[in-house]
Amino acid sequence: MSTDTTETRPADASPDRPGAINAVPVRHPGRWVAIAVIVILAGMLVHLLVTNKAFDWRFVFQAMNQQPVIHGFLKGTLLVTVLSMIVGVGGGVLLAVMRLSDNPILAGVSWVFTWFFRSIPRYILLFTMGTLGILFPQGIAFGIPFDWKIMDWLGMSGDWRFFTLDANQVFTGIVAGVIGLGLSEAAYMAEIARAGIMSVDKGQAEAAEALGMSSGKVMRRVVLPQAMRVIVPPTGNETIAMLKDTSLLLAVPVIAELFYQLQSIGSTYYKTFPIAVAATLYYLAATSVLMVGQYFLERHFGRGFGTKAPRAARPAGAGGA
Repeated sequence: MSTDTTETRPADASPDRPGAINAVPVRHPGRWVAIAVIVILAGMLVHLLVTNKAFDWRFVFQAMNQQPVIHGFLKGTLLVTVLSMIVGVGGGVLLAVMRLSDNPILAGVSWVFTWFFRSIPRYILLFTMGTLGILFPQGIAFGIPFDWKIMDWLGMSGDWRFFTLDANQVFTGIVAGVIGLGLSEAAYMAEIARAGIMSVDKGQAEAAEALGMSSGKVMRRVVLPQAMRVIVPPTGNETIAMLKDTSLLLAVPVIAELFYQLQSIGSTYYKTFPIAVAATLYYLAATSVLMVGQYFLERHFGRGFGTKAPRAARPAGAGGA
């Protein structure tokens, strides 16, 4: 703030006391120039959206209202996002606890898992997931490990398998997409959860254990609730990223998915750009809702933290019910 050096001193003012200072606010002409540029660019954008026939808004909204597109949005986009985040968050918390364990084997397994799935692009991971059925031509069996060897040593025939799943059904469609995206997300959530757990003071866990609480109970009741303040913001970002990454399910492939269905319509009518606009509008709407939900979650878990001053207490005897 610049000041005017001219001082007006009353006639009876003491020479040791300064007179009134006429302060002049600092002007910011650059701000007004920036605002003018933004207004002009916004006007140009609106004019482009309204007058350019390449957008073909009528076709955009017709494509968005098609039943296969809506079904793909609900099932292949929203449902896969929810299921993948459940797998990712649950697996990430488990991996974070393993990584912080004193057991070197558990910590090493967690590190290898995180390293592996963070290193592979999700598109390639989904493509690989869709071809894993070739590794299990006889299906995925659940039972006693190495049962055929044990039965051979005992001179017996048969097997000790409870049930078998067809690998070509497991590693295809939405199931393969959820597994691939969920495992990839677990690797990222492991680091997010680990950072949140490490942000909680160790003294609180030690005090809870001194009161007789088990390690698991301390983690559930003391550490994780406080770590959520650190975990929730990046988890919200990961959820939004997961919603957008469902468009990669084309690599599996998943037919009941938003972008796959829109691409099919665009290929049929030879309209590529309007289809891209339709997909953009869907993702903008969905991510906007997620951002609102993230805001309320952050506010809930961030209670008691921040720089806001507490409200003044109401004076005694003040009116009100």
